Amino acid sequence: MNELTHFSAAGRARMVDVAAKSDTQRVAVASGILRMQSATLERIRAGRIAKGDVLTVADVGAVMAAKRTSDMIPMCHPIALTGVEVEFGEITEPDARGCLGIKVITKASCTGQTGVEMEALCAASLALLTIYDMCKAIDRGMRIECVQLEEKRGGKSGVWKRGEPT
Repeated sequence: MNELTHFSAAGRARMVDVAAKSDTQRVAVASGILRMQSATLERIRAGRIAKGDVLTVADVGAVMAAKRTSDMIPMCHPIALTGVEVEFGEITEPDARGCLGIKVITKASCTGQTGVEMEALCAASLALLTIYDMCKAIDRGMRIECVQLEEKRGGKSGVWKRGEPT
């Protein structure tokens, strides 16, 4: 089991000192889903949301969130990101409530001393929250599901992928 590194010997919260770590190429991929009524998804597809192009705004929001992660997560290091990518896909298989959805996949990368998992997760979360914000007037029942890390590469721990044994 890994030691919780964000606590001092006295049990106080602390930002981990990464000065002794080597710079490596680091990449993290995260995903999440926003479930909505089929009519809402259709209006997004057709560009008929009053606030504008939903996915373009969500894409920009995701990049902004990745860049500002250390401002939102108290013990996160500011990271010089080298890239942020955002992809959207439709979920056309209805869930038990008959809702369809949009899936976001975000990828954050850097060369540095600490990973970019939180940046990828913040980007995915903010993309989904942006879509919710832009569509809430027509579908307040939307719900965010399964925001999760899919993969991370780099650093001492190497590669981790969801669903693979650790």
